[in-house]
Amino acid sequence: MTVSQTRVHAALTRMGIEVDDELARALMRDLGPTPVQVKRRRGLTVADKAAGPLPDLVGRDLTAEVPGAKLVGDITEIKTGAGPLYPATVIDCFSKAVIGWALDVRYPAGLVCAALGMAAMRVDIPAGVIFHSDKGGHYTSHGYAVTLNRYGVRQSVGRTGICFDNSMAESFFGKLKTEFVHHRSFTSAAEARTAVIKYIEGFCNRRRLHSILGYRPPLEVLKEWFGRRAAA
Repeated sequence: MTVSQTRVHAALTRMGIEVDDELARALMRDLGPTPVQVKRRRGLTVADKAAGPLPDLVGRDLTAEVPGAKLVGDITEIKTGAGPLYPATVIDCFSKAVIGWALDVRYPAGLVCAALGMAAMRVDIPAGVIFHSDKGGHYTSHGYAVTLNRYGVRQSVGRTGICFDNSMAESFFGKLKTEFVHHRSFTSAAEARTAVIKYIEGFCNRRRLHSILGYRPPLEVLKEWFGRRAAA
């Protein structure tokens, strides 16, 4: 089965609908779903040439043994009829949940600080936590360094223009745009903001099945982990 067929089969099984692989394959063949096309993403990364050297502490290993131990983040732009909206995210490498986000019609360094602040409130950040991003000026700013120190976070950055160094964060925004944004038009930033929040909290975290999680949604994985810890 293809990845999409396996995901459909897993979704039907979770709904209590028992089907075998062949039926899932036949249904998709007969219904003829059309794959959405990925549009090229215009990067927002503008490296700060004045920033000092920062290490890459993850080396493309975007896995974690416990929630909050390794985080990744990025910023993108969503066009609306009244100007752009800029979402910033923080994703937990353990559960793949978007545990922090912030949205603004402007593009200040405080945007990424707000996203990290939300993440720190939602998941207990263990000692030695790593936050990994690109080398954009927002992530290398003095204000962001202060925020990282406040939460005891070690900073890690990938190479400028190398999407594979921060592939999890890049992949999330790719899915956001491919599955959602590119099929809609927003008349205002406020409309886009509401829609993006619903996508993150209502679909991505609660319902979207991840193959790497055994075709389970992120919040289910988090709930299970915290349940085991409470029972220990």
